[in-house]
Amino acid sequence: MSIVPIMFRDWWDDHWDTPLRQSRILDQHFGSGISSDDLLTAITSAAAAQSAVHNQLRRPIYNRPWRHSSLAPRQDIGSTIHADKDKFQINLDVQQFSPTEISVKASDNSIIIEGKHDEKQDDHGFISRHFVRRYMLPPGHDSNQIKSTISSDGILTISAPKKAIMDSAGQKTIPIVQTGQPLKKIAAEPEKKA
Repeated sequence: MSIVPIMFRDWWDDHWDTPLRQSRILDQHFGSGISSDDLLTAITSAAAAQSAVHNQLRRPIYNRPWRHSSLAPRQDIGSTIHADKDKFQINLDVQQFSPTEISVKASDNSIIIEGKHDEKQDDHGFISRHFVRRYMLPPGHDSNQIKSTISSDGILTISAPKKAIMDSAGQKTIPIVQTGQPLKKIAAEPEKKA
């Protein structure tokens, strides 16, 4: 009888159960059902976890975390925020909503994004989706010059340029412009070494 299940029970359970449980926890596709890609992700996540455990037991004395970085499952968390010296930019995955179901508003020093589906019937019953996200606009950015665009693959991009003086204006609605081009990058082919 092995002593590993007794000594490392929680460690063992976490490595084998977690990839199957977390496959859709952080995504925003509520009520869209399960697809074959979801099953494939769960299987590959479990295989990656099994491989990582096996490699961890055979590793050298010191840790090299970058060595196994390709084994970790990559998940889209929904939104990214970039702030640099020229502008403040938000990218939000809203592919579950049409542009007419999304509104972007600026109020004082915040940007409010709202998306709402009417209740619809699908194969399993009724479904409705609604979200509200509020982002604080950093000081020094022009709330009157906020622009929003949506790409063909459902990525909403909102940007606000920097300005010299901050003014406090009331709330205004910002139109959403469709770009017709995907914003998500397709995984590039690995470069061939010469």
